[in-house]
Amino acid sequence: MLGVSFGLVGCGAEDSGEGASSILDSSVACELRRPVADGPLTVATTVAPITSIVANIASGTDTRVVGLVPEGTNSHTYEPPPSVAATLEASHIVFINGLGLEDPTRELADANLGADAVVCELGTAILPEDEWIFDFSFPRDGGKPNPHVWTNPPMAGDFAALIRDSLSAADPDNAVIYAGNYEAFVTKVDALDSAMVTASATLDATQRQLLTYHDAYAYFAAHYGWSVIGAIQPSSFEEPTPREIADLITQVKDSGVAAIFGSEVFPSSVLEQIGRETGVSYVDVLRDDDLLGAPGDPEHSWLGLMRFNYVTMVEALGGDASALKTVDVSDVGPDDAEYPQ
Repeated sequence: MLGVSFGLVGCGAEDSGEGASSILDSSVACELRRPVADGPLTVATTVAPITSIVANIASGTDTRVVGLVPEGTNSHTYEPPPSVAATLEASHIVFINGLGLEDPTRELADANLGADAVVCELGTAILPEDEWIFDFSFPRDGGKPNPHVWTNPPMAGDFAALIRDSLSAADPDNAVIYAGNYEAFVTKVDALDSAMVTASATLDATQRQLLTYHDAYAYFAAHYGWSVIGAIQPSSFEEPTPREIADLITQVKDSGVAAIFGSEVFPSSVLEQIGRETGVSYVDVLRDDDLLGAPGDPEHSWLGLMRFNYVTMVEALGGDASALKTVDVSDVGPDDAEYPQ
């Protein structure tokens, strides 16, 4: 396997964080806050998949859920405008992915939160350091692991449990509702997970390979026995060099993979070129954190997003996604969150 720095390695090339210099402390990543006494609970969230999960757990209460990162925005480089400070000042809890994903937003939150408000870094809290994945886009010497844990259903279920506990501590009057929503949501997560196991089994092991635009499926791949053979967008967010493109073309030909995957939000002429020169299907509709449709649409949810991506990948690689298509991806209740567009 080639050693080009931006992506020509297998999934989890350095899939253990053991021995890494820790900059993220899971023991204090999601501190519970005291109950809110001055009116309904207000929480802020970052990327849309997290907003969706929080909205599912909060459904049926008067908790206000406000997203901060516009859908379709690169969350790694997003710089929140000053207007976001007012939202943070009014928030009792801020839910972020953590693992170094939204550092500018975290810094703004630290500077603007009220005295009793807390930040809950969901990914940092659920993922032990020895399970961090460092790879071509997130090298060990950068100190930040691959943060895209929400593309792996069991980890999203862990997010939901933390969210339940956080909301219940701040709003104990609604703890029963939060608990019921969590049980309903995690049942759907488990069904999606089981269906993806079934769908993966319809693919030959040689086809369970991903070349994507953005390196968002490392934990997904480790869980389902897939391999990430490359990602076009490197950690620097620059385009690969002509030599790197040529090496990728060679690797795609050698791998025998049936399809490569681009992003609907970030079109890639490089992936188009690779598909054209290798004769491999180029599928450009995957979404990392941009939910389907618009707020209020039936599949505008984490569940809908994940099923869409999984069906797209399985079918493009020659597998049977019928098990996935039967999964109920509806929210557990009305989603009243505010999603910036």
